[in-house]
Amino acid sequence: MNRRSLVLLAISLVLTIVSAAPAACSQGGRTAVRAGVLKPSSEELEGRATAATGAPATRESQVRIWTIHYSAHNGADRLAYVILPASYGPGQDNPPLPLVISPHGRGGNGRTNAKLWGDLPAVGGFAVVNPDGMGRRLKHFSYGYPGQIDDLAKMPDFVTRALPWLQIDRRRIYALGSSMGGQETLLLVARHPRLLAGAAAMDSVTDLTRRYLQLPTLPCPQSCLQRWGRPYGVVLQSTMRREVGGTPEQNPRAYAARSPQSLAPAIAGSATRLQIWWSSEDHIVSDQKHQSAALLETLRQLNPCAPVSGVAGRWEHSKEMRSTSLLPIALVGFGLLPRQLELHPQNVQYLPAPSY
Repeated sequence: MNRRSLVLLAISLVLTIVSAAPAACSQGGRTAVRAGVLKPSSEELEGRATAATGAPATRESQVRIWTIHYSAHNGADRLAYVILPASYGPGQDNPPLPLVISPHGRGGNGRTNAKLWGDLPAVGGFAVVNPDGMGRRLKHFSYGYPGQIDDLAKMPDFVTRALPWLQIDRRRIYALGSSMGGQETLLLVARHPRLLAGAAAMDSVTDLTRRYLQLPTLPCPQSCLQRWGRPYGVVLQSTMRREVGGTPEQNPRAYAARSPQSLAPAIAGSATRLQIWWSSEDHIVSDQKHQSAALLETLRQLNPCAPVSGVAGRWEHSKEMRSTSLLPIALVGFGLLPRQLELHPQNVQYLPAPSY
């Protein structure tokens, strides 16, 4: 059995999320209509995308990863990794593909994030762009900096400028990330509400001030203390202060600007199909009751018609975002993978979007 068959078999054994909302919903005097798709204007596209190189698909892989350069909000040259079906390339009659924008987690990069997708883009026939990102000061700890979010919104244009033979279906642009990548996915919905057809945020921080104050409680055994010389959460606090520009007390507006909870009205009004995932076994973002779960509750209070679903379960931090784990569930919910058999894994509770 080849890897494509294995992936399809895996999909048949997991929950199919059907969270798509109809064109309109009227409830409690509110109406939510799915937003259209806008691309940044040429004036807004302040960055540039440059030449790309493609890593050849191996005999075992059905995808090919193309490395492109783009100019970040501060002019820094950054890399992004575009995953395409191996059969899709220059010199061919290429059909338009849906595009998933996938920001990486804290301390990661686009290359490692790309590895999480396996052959799923070939199975579903879609593209994924995994940017390295750029914060206010730091490269791998952007923590939802507004300039980074704007760069994410420009990814479709960066990709097509670097790969002019790649056609993107502008009606089907999605975002999906975990941990810091989930935080930035939510901020992308808030700051660019007409860009995405859907988004999935996994194990996210939604209140950065609360997160900062809780960082010292992160587990740090003896080996961790020997490596860092102090609790790792204290190290992360220092990193966050450097990136954000002080403590929450010193710079509350900067922390609010990076907190999806603070931008909840914009998320609730965007009408973007949104999946919010969290785990009761998350020992990294351990207070998900006041992070992802709290955001879901807030969004439903702000807009009872918002097409927002929740997925709660018991998995280690960010382990669900893998091609061999629960990632196919989110993609099936957006129609990016074929629906097979609807089964609920025992460790997953699905909180559907409102009935229409």
